[in-house]
Amino acid sequence: MHMDEETIWLEGSISVEAALRGGCRAVLAVYVQEGNGRRWERRLGKLQQLTRQAQVPLELVNEQFIAERVTGQSHGGVVAKVGPRQFVSLESLVVGVERPFIVMLDGIEDPFNFGQALRSLYAAGAAGVVVRPRNWFSAAGIVARASAGVSEQMPIAIAETAEYAADTYRQLGLRIAATSNQNAVSLYEADLIEPLFLLLGGEKRGITRSFLAQADLVLQIPYQQPNFQQSLGVVASAAIVAFEVMRQRNNL
Repeated sequence: MHMDEETIWLEGSISVEAALRGGCRAVLAVYVQEGNGRRWERRLGKLQQLTRQAQVPLELVNEQFIAERVTGQSHGGVVAKVGPRQFVSLESLVVGVERPFIVMLDGIEDPFNFGQALRSLYAAGAAGVVVRPRNWFSAAGIVARASAGVSEQMPIAIAETAEYAADTYRQLGLRIAATSNQNAVSLYEADLIEPLFLLLGGEKRGITRSFLAQADLVLQIPYQQPNFQQSLGVVASAAIVAFEVMRQRNNL
């Protein structure tokens, strides 16, 4: 089947419901595979309510219609045709937030990892995420599923470089932080209560020395195994750091 390259499809009721609630992109239409049973009726009823509120058409379709528009098997008979992701300004991520915690995810090679990292950051209360112009929102369906719909709800801004984002947030009163295993302070000994912009590097490139040199705070995630020298992946790092930020701030 030929499809317009600009067509974006979200798969699964969680992703579709998040898009309808999130307001981060236009939802053009929702399609639900015809079925029966109480579970199907509940899902359909929920989607009917959300699409009615958002003034989005909902259509019942057959199995073939769904199969031609999905990449995985976890769609549950629900897809949505949507427009491109809408981003916000760097400055808007801190407006009205008492102690903003902003994270830049840079250089992540896998859209599933990108979605998983978003999921942890959202759960731990990050105020927003920054990405570079080349990001994984072209794989919106995968990212939405991996993030449990968070990608459709988390405020996200774009910055050409990590340095530009850091300069912007420093001027707005945030401390600039990054993770490294050299010349770093333990995550659990650092003060993470103040407004914070954190750069998390991807699986291959990591974080440049020049950025680490100008950071206000370089964090290290300590290991119990003294002989383990490898760095953690970005998904684990994002979760560990974000929940330590949450823990410290909840203990104020």
